[in-house]
This record gives sequence, C-alpha cells and structure tokens, in this order.
Amino acid sequence: MQFYSIAFLFFISLTTVIFYILPQKWRWILLLTASCVFYSYFIPIYLLILFLIIGIDYYAGLQIFKVETKKKKRWLILSIVSNLSILALFKYYNFGLEQINSILRISGFEHQLPLWNLILPIGLSFHTFQSISYTIEIYRGNVCPERHLGIYAVYVLFFPQLVAGPIERPQNIIPQFRKKIDFNHERFITGIHRILWGLFKKAVVADLLGKYVNSIYDFYGVNNGATFWVASWAFGFQIYCDFSGYSDIALGSARILGFDLMENFNLPFFAKSISEFWRRWHISLSTWLRDYLYIPLGGNKKSKIFTYRNLFITMTIAGLWHGAAWNYVLWGISIGLLLISERILKSFIKKEYNNSIAKPIQVFIVFQIITLTWVLFRSETWDQILYIYHKMLSQPIVGGISIKDTSIFVSMILMTGIMVMFEFFFLRKRSIYSLNPIKHPVQSLSFIVTFTMLLIWFSVSDGDQFIYFQF
Repeated sequence: MQFYSIAFLFFISLTTVIFYILPQKWRWILLLTASCVFYSYFIPIYLLILFLIIGIDYYAGLQIFKVETKKKKRWLILSIVSNLSILALFKYYNFGLEQINSILRISGFEHQLPLWNLILPIGLSFHTFQSISYTIEIYRGNVCPERHLGIYAVYVLFFPQLVAGPIERPQNIIPQFRKKIDFNHERFITGIHRILWGLFKKAVVADLLGKYVNSIYDFYGVNNGATFWVASWAFGFQIYCDFSGYSDIALGSARILGFDLMENFNLPFFAKSISEFWRRWHISLSTWLRDYLYIPLGGNKKSKIFTYRNLFITMTIAGLWHGAAWNYVLWGISIGLLLISERILKSFIKKEYNNSIAKPIQVFIVFQIITLTWVLFRSETWDQILYIYHKMLSQPIVGGISIKDTSIFVSMILMTGIMVMFEFFFLRKRSIYSLNPIKHPVQSLSFIVTFTMLLIWFSVSDGDQFIYFQF
C-alpha cells in the first residue's frame, strides 16, 4: 500500500478512528491487524516470513533473559544467524551465485549454477535489523524481553515504519505500545502537517526530479559532463526527498496515533564534512551500524589503522545492505574511504574554520563530493559508471545542459527551491511540530492549504514507488 494512495488515506483514517474508540487493552490487536493488512497489499504470503522472524526472536529474547550467562550468547547467535540467513537467502543468494558463475565462466567451465526466481520481500533489510537490535539489547541488559507476544509482533510489524524504517530500538517504541494514549488535537494536526510535508517531498519534488534524472541516466551515451553534473545533483535531492519524504509520512502517521518514532534525517545537505553528512543521513541505519557493528569491532579505541579498518568494514557492509549489486558495494566503499581520508586530513590540519565564509564553502565542497558518490548509487553497469565519471571530470562545463522537457525542468527547479528554502529557513531553526494549531491557528491552516494545493497542482500521478522499498 503506497503512502500517497487513496487506499492509504482511507486506511489511516479508519485505523485512527477505531484506535481512539477502542479501550487501551485491545489496541494492540488493531495495530497488528492493520499492519498485516498494510503489508498484504504487497505480497501477502511474505507475512509468513515476518511471523517466522517474530517467533524466533521472541523466544530467543526470553531465553537470553533467563538462562545462565554462558548460554546467553548461544541464543543471541541463533537469533542473529536466523535473521541474517533469511535476509541472505532472499537478497544475496542469487548475487552470490552470479559471482560464482562468473568465476566458472572465466575458468572455462560450461556448467552454471541455477538461480532462484525469488522476489525480495518489501522492507526485509529494515525489519531484519530492527529484530536483531531487540535480542542484542536484551543480551546487553538494556531492556527486558517483551512477554506479550502480540505487542512484540506489533514492534516488528508496526505499519508506519514497516517497509522503510526508521529502524527502531525496542526501548523507544515497545513501551509506547503499552501506555494509555488519549486523543490530542495538537499532536493530530501536527502529524497531518508532517504527512503533508512528506507527501510534497515525495509526490512532487522527488518524482519530478526522477523524471529528469531518468531521462539523463537511462540514455547516458548521448549526454555530456555538464548534464551529468546537473542530473547527479538532481538525483541527490531526489533520493533525499524520496526517502526522507517516506520518513516524514511514517512519523506523521505514527504521531496522529500518539506514537513517536525516531528522526531519520537532519538536513544532511547542510553538512560541513563527510562524517557530519553520514550522521545526518539515514540516522536510524547509521546509528545501528555504529552501535552494533562499528563499536563491537573496536570503534576508535585502538590504533588509527584499526579505526580505519573498522570504518571501511562498516561502510562496505552499509553499501551491501542497500542492495545485492556491486555498485552499492562500491558506494559504501567510497563513503568509507572518504571518512578515512577526512580523518587523515584532519590530523594534518589542526585549525578548524567555522566563520561565516568558511561554512558555506565547506557545505558546497561536501555536497559536490557526495554528488560524485551518487553516480555509483544510481548507475546500473560498469560502462555507465566509467562513462559518466569520464564526462563529469573531463568535461564538467562543456556542451551545455540537456533539457528533455522544459516544463518538467522548470517545475523541478521551482519545487526543489521551495523545499530547500523551507528546510533552511524554517526546519533548520524550528521543528515542523512547532506549528501549533492552538497557538498559531492561521499559520497551521495556511500550511495545510498551501501544501495541499501544491500536491494537487504539481504531484506526479504516475510516480514510482519509494526508492528504499527495494532495500
């Protein structure tokens, strides 16, 4: 079920009404049922995979909590291996066989291993990581296991963040499913604000940008360096508006039901360094990798070489998490190498420049570096990657900019400008939730009317699904 569909509008409206009518003790049943209905719009049979994960981790969590210390790790390993095995089967099995088949062909063997016709369950990477965090937090003694199987199932299946995050931690969200929630007019309206903002970013900005980006990248052989720079800038904003737009709708949907999910983005394109960009981009994933991979590997507690190794491993896995393809792996490696290079550079440059002139320059440079990494993320073949990089670096301003459709290009620039200005001048200083409908009724109503009209006038009706659904 797409967030920007009429079906979801009816679904969230009906769920919200029933939620506030039901007594607290029955609400978990509604949330679990609603989440199953929501996921069934994609491939219903794959609910069985989620229930299998739920059953394994629920029981493993109870055992980790009650068994003696020596046996705790066995149950933790069982949970992690089970989750990663399911993820590997659906997401990486064919990728692995393709690499083996390539080696066999190069070695002269005619026999090829058969691939499986498997469809990746929507959002499997997200709820796999969320499930793993549950048993790890119990093992570390940070939370107690949830003994109510239904409430634990809601933790894994909660529909606003089921298919594309944020990747929640059990200590944040599970207690919220147990508390008494009364209808709050302010939270309800500000939740609608957040949903509208997310819809604008996705259905207007991201999808308009996507049309232009596709027209350039899908026909890369006839375009020049200047065009690729513009298309790559556009793709950076496209993927940001697409994914952060999803997160905004998820947070807004949860908020109107009385729940608070973690923020997933914090104005990443205003970052002044690569490390700051990564801390601001896909926060739930970056903090997950930090807490459950980078720090357990040793973090920065040992020598610089070990720190660089840990950064490289973490970011390579981050790239692989995004997709079973070499371009994603290379994207992760590129971010890792940039983080390492930045640390090395800082060890030579002791002085920090934070004046009003240096900050915009730093932001500009970081944005261009990140733009170069998006080429890896968006491209589909080695030839495409090499061709685009060659044109961007050897002919950055030669030939002018290719514009396939002037109306789309102008609308794209206009809507992206509105998005950037709003985030810079408003969200940079204040939360979108600060538009209190009680204290500021005129501003609140103006926001709703303005972005509703922008959605009606500029939304792309045939827009693609959210990019991160494939991960």
